[in-house]
Amino acid sequence: MINQKIKLFYFIFSCIGFAFTSCAPYKNIPYYQDLKNDPVTTEKMNNRVQYFIHTGDILGVNVSSRNPESAAVFNYNLARVNGNNYNTSPENPVIGYLVDDNGMIHLPLVGAIKVEGLSTNDVTEKLGVALLTYLKDPVVNIRIVNFKVYVYGDVLRPNVYTLQDDHTTVTQALTLAGDLNITALRKKVLLIRNEGGERKYIKLDLTSKQLFNSPYFYLQNNDEIYVSPGRAKTATQGFPLAGLVISGLSVIAILLTHYYK
Repeated sequence: MINQKIKLFYFIFSCIGFAFTSCAPYKNIPYYQDLKNDPVTTEKMNNRVQYFIHTGDILGVNVSSRNPESAAVFNYNLARVNGNNYNTSPENPVIGYLVDDNGMIHLPLVGAIKVEGLSTNDVTEKLGVALLTYLKDPVVNIRIVNFKVYVYGDVLRPNVYTLQDDHTTVTQALTLAGDLNITALRKKVLLIRNEGGERKYIKLDLTSKQLFNSPYFYLQNNDEIYVSPGRAKTATQGFPLAGLVISGLSVIAILLTHYYK
């Protein structure tokens, strides 16, 4: 009888221990764990990356001048762009000036202009000079209207996110996706980037503040962010209510204890 009780309690406590270990350890969850325990920590921001225009980018161009009627010809479907209509289905594509395979955009009257490899500020200045032939005191504003990132894996809202800011960071994109689930691996977030005819796979550690110093902290157009699930994810699929399991085992333990008295 005593041996039966020992085996019974060993079995029950093993089940309880498994239920607890199925949960993600707390030490793997917080971000930026290597920050000093000071009220304020200050570091220089020296890795802000300038975005350079690539083929396939679509530029929303807003041109104004002293003669609005003359400038209107360059504002190609500007209402669609400014209206933030980002439903990019074949029936409703994003409209703007496409950077073609040769790195050119084609403006009315002006013709082809090379923009690949330039920043939006560079293109703004370049178009302003080109438009002087046609407009008096032209003012040009440019932004990329099809800047998007793909966030998937162990996050709350996996999706394709179209961004209005070409200086969006990894953490900002993950925030749009509702943050990582509690079961996600924060030390091995994978950034996938197509660059120069190559595909790069970059592993990022969200638990370290060194993330902010990474040259990949700022996103590029069409970047992918994949968040791997931890082992706890698989375990919680089988035991989604670990608390109920533990409570149930406790009740069984009490009943069996009385039974074997």
